[in-house]
Amino acid sequence: MAAERLVVVGGDAAGMSAASQARRFKGPDELEIVAFERGHFGSYSACGIPYWVGGQVGERAELIARTPAEHRERAIDLRTRTEVTEIDLAGGRVLSRDLESGAEEWTGYDKLVLATGARPVRPPVPGIDAPGVYGVQTLDDGQALLDGLSAVGGGGRAVVVGAGYIGVEMAEALLNRGFAVTVLNRGEQPMSTLDPDMGRLVHTAMDGLGIVTVNGAGVTGVRTGADGRAVAVATRDAEYPADVVVLGTGVEPETGLARAAGLPLGVYGGLLTDLSMRVRGREEIWAGGDCVEVLDLVSGRERHVPLGTHANKHGQVIGANVGGGYGTFPGVVGTAVSKVCDLEIARTGLRERDAAEVGLRYVTVTIESTSRAGYYPSAAPMTVKMLAERRTGRLLGVQIVGREGAAKRVDVAAVALTAGMTVEAMTALDLGYAPPFSPVWDPVLVAARKAVSAVRAAG
Repeated sequence: MAAERLVVVGGDAAGMSAASQARRFKGPDELEIVAFERGHFGSYSACGIPYWVGGQVGERAELIARTPAEHRERAIDLRTRTEVTEIDLAGGRVLSRDLESGAEEWTGYDKLVLATGARPVRPPVPGIDAPGVYGVQTLDDGQALLDGLSAVGGGGRAVVVGAGYIGVEMAEALLNRGFAVTVLNRGEQPMSTLDPDMGRLVHTAMDGLGIVTVNGAGVTGVRTGADGRAVAVATRDAEYPADVVVLGTGVEPETGLARAAGLPLGVYGGLLTDLSMRVRGREEIWAGGDCVEVLDLVSGRERHVPLGTHANKHGQVIGANVGGGYGTFPGVVGTAVSKVCDLEIARTGLRERDAAEVGLRYVTVTIESTSRAGYYPSAAPMTVKMLAERRTGRLLGVQIVGREGAAKRVDVAAVALTAGMTVEAMTALDLGYAPPFSPVWDPVLVAARKAVSAVRAAG
């Protein structure tokens, strides 16, 4: 009996995790695996790119988990610099183009995995595609940006468009490279994944680091010089000189192939799957990573949450199912952490506007605490904001901004959200304590105690 063929479109976290897991279940005599990746690299940490650009990670190779040659040694035919341009659902095949030679080829499949990732959002303004304007999504993007920074040299001027996770991380990276950094943010405060009152703390900290942050600054265009390269970014109110421009405006699902093939997409443009990560209505197709939408366990709605942690889990689930095993991905609670220099930023669950959008009535509390016992050396301040549902007291969300030791505390809240705990139940959690690690009452539990009082007062 001829081996089945699995075709994987996209050679990073979700795609190659799926391929590797499927190979653990079935050998080459049972399952042939062909993977297409349009970039030069596969199986790398995209989340590590800002730290490579900033110099904390010394070499590009440190971000690569497994090379194409290593995949081929495991009978996974990873073809880099090869882009899939069409899916023929009726014929069970994909059309690929070699980006070096231009040669095209149809490849049949018995099973198909779509792991096409996400693409940086580019504001539709003049000059946004000019040389000197960089998106940061792939390892190739990171290399292009580093080459651009080297051409400018230290002491240049950088403008970052957007102040979400990518924007603040790239602001730090550029600051570390010796650039004067301006961040243009069209929102009320940086980090729109936080409520504005918590985002204000991030803004204050960025100012203290020497990063100029301009809120309410919608970009209207990128001005170019005689050589066609970007030299400034314009807003409605001002113009900001730039030797390099970095886009931190977020990402959107890369689902052009899926859309053209008529596969089901959600409100955010991501592929829709069932719990097994199988594309809805297609027995032979799975999808995972930044190109899909997933269930938010707190709100009960589909969301687009592009994170490497989810992509790797999706790949594990897909590979098990493709290989004849069993796995499911039940959903997320929206946990994310980041930092800008020594400021740590974390969130999980719903923001106030998220809760309002799904019709939840809620209370909020905000507390100030420290990472260690107040008398212990190096105790650092942190602010914790907590949302709880009125009447039931169910935990809805937590946001944390602070210094060393702050961000990973959000994991306690993520577990509580996944378990559907109330804030009152949280106050009895048996968390670790010693003065070097925490106050007697951990900051998350202090917030939970205050939230209990707020729920009771709200009636």
